[in-house]
Amino acid sequence: MAIADRLHALTADPDASFVLIARDGGVELLTGAVADVDLLADIPLAPDREVFALVPYRQVRERGFEAQDDGTPLRCILVDEHDELDAAELIAALPNAPIALRDGAFDITDEDYAAIVEQVIDEEIGRGEGANFVIRRDYRASFDADDRTAALTWFRALLEHERGAYWTFAVITPGRIAVGASPEAHVVARDGIVTMNPISGTFRHPSGGATKAALTEFLSSTKETEELFMVVDEELKMMSQVCSDGGRITGPHLKQMSRLTHTEYMLRGQSRLDPRDVLRETMFAPTVTGSPMQNACAVIRRHEQTPRGYYSGVAALFSPNTHGGHDLDAPILIRTVYVGDGSLSVPVGATLVRHSDPYGEVGETHGKAAGVLGAIGAIERDHAAEARDDADAPDAATSLADDPEVSELLASRNARLADFWLQPQDAAASGPVAGRTALVVDAEDRFTTMLAHQLRHLGLDARVVPWDAVTDDEIDAADLVVAGPGPGDPRDAASARIARMRQVVTRRRAADAPLLAVCLSHQILADSFGIDLVPLDAPHQGVQKTVPVFGEDASVGFYNTFTARVAPGTASVADAEVSADANTGDVYALRGERFASIQGHLESILSRDGIRTLQRLAEHALA
Repeated sequence: MAIADRLHALTADPDASFVLIARDGGVELLTGAVADVDLLADIPLAPDREVFALVPYRQVRERGFEAQDDGTPLRCILVDEHDELDAAELIAALPNAPIALRDGAFDITDEDYAAIVEQVIDEEIGRGEGANFVIRRDYRASFDADDRTAALTWFRALLEHERGAYWTFAVITPGRIAVGASPEAHVVARDGIVTMNPISGTFRHPSGGATKAALTEFLSSTKETEELFMVVDEELKMMSQVCSDGGRITGPHLKQMSRLTHTEYMLRGQSRLDPRDVLRETMFAPTVTGSPMQNACAVIRRHEQTPRGYYSGVAALFSPNTHGGHDLDAPILIRTVYVGDGSLSVPVGATLVRHSDPYGEVGETHGKAAGVLGAIGAIERDHAAEARDDADAPDAATSLADDPEVSELLASRNARLADFWLQPQDAAASGPVAGRTALVVDAEDRFTTMLAHQLRHLGLDARVVPWDAVTDDEIDAADLVVAGPGPGDPRDAASARIARMRQVVTRRRAADAPLLAVCLSHQILADSFGIDLVPLDAPHQGVQKTVPVFGEDASVGFYNTFTARVAPGTASVADAEVSADANTGDVYALRGERFASIQGHLESILSRDGIRTLQRLAEHALA
């Protein structure tokens, strides 16, 4: 049957379900029956069957995180036919009549969105709830056309006018229709190799097209650079959970699209997990949620006025492989239009950090929505920009990404990063702490997965246990307890989590047993010595500092809003040696007999001296 006839039949049948995907230079058509399931584990994988799934944001509750439950289904298509299509023939068969929008507007006004941004910066980042958060709003409009015809019309427009997407897709099922061009492969698992592709920073091409000068200014932005580093840190937490070797960073690169350019890294590691488990442990991208992930979900729940539906979830294709399992290809659901009952919705979000300007973030949401609407032809395209960008395309001329000065500016970012994460990490076979056990207590910041990975690299047998699941017997039995980082105010007497972390620290100290305390737990330890805990004037979220750590200067990444503080020049308190800022008295590290602590995150990609400092402190605690 000709493509045009097949599309006509599929479009005319309201019960038919199908997916069109443009990726890797080809276009594919998947057809099959719909099956909605409750959990990722329920996705019905069989050795000879491919399954396509739309995974909604609410599924993050499987990780114990908060989300509004709007009933959006975890929708699967059990693929019975998967065909490769001729792209030119498909485009010719797709509808092309213009579809005008009516009554287009954001569901939240610019003023109200700016107020939400200010509130998140002041009340969430300002009180230590996290480093960055993504808050969305939706552009909505009506149109006069059949929903399926509209979706296929806009899919054609994306094929003709958008470039640089990881997937361009149209998902057509009864009651659920989505069409988009996602730039970001959230997670891919093939032949035991897992990759993630954190993308952050949005450069909106100026009228007339992207220029080297404008791109260079964007790449020099402190906010954009730190935003990317923070999401890489967050995704490395996930990689350290699912990969035996933790994950290696390559990049950075430019992700160039028709109207937007992003910066990105690639993370790669080895894993033998079921792909559904890989997907569960990586829900969802910090680029559209924030970090730390668990608290980001709580912040989203507090500040977003409506549920997210599929926004920031993933489309996931599970394909049988030669090993009897399934490979996974799962782009993030952004740059996507949702269609139903003669209306469309385009959810967009901005990443809020301590540097954010409220109306700058308002502008970012406008730019992202306009990028999608322009790409589908729902609003007027910038034809001059398209012409300029087409001329810059790799197959026509040298792209901006290949410009030597741009490449050098991009590459220079890695000078700030830890070599440890830029190279393969093989666990050390021997060393002063090799063979000992380490219990890492997670206080709701999965930096603990990266800590555990680095401890294994040093030769320790490390495992992570959540604060509300760890038992006193486990705390007593470990050779080394690592009391981990977490969000919030360390002085909060009402927090059960902080109270439990205080018990962990106190129990190990009372037993005179080896203890290493990190960030929040460092502050709790400092408080036990009577050291003042105070909020910083400006949060240190994703900040790199060179600080004294007991006779050595160390380049360390910081994610803290509060600090322990002594009088400048203080070298010891009770039986603890103090390493502090000479001017402010901010305490960077403590140590004494069988304990040590650090304010910074030695596991962060920003900690160039992280692994060495971690080894020094672990050896001291275990000595």
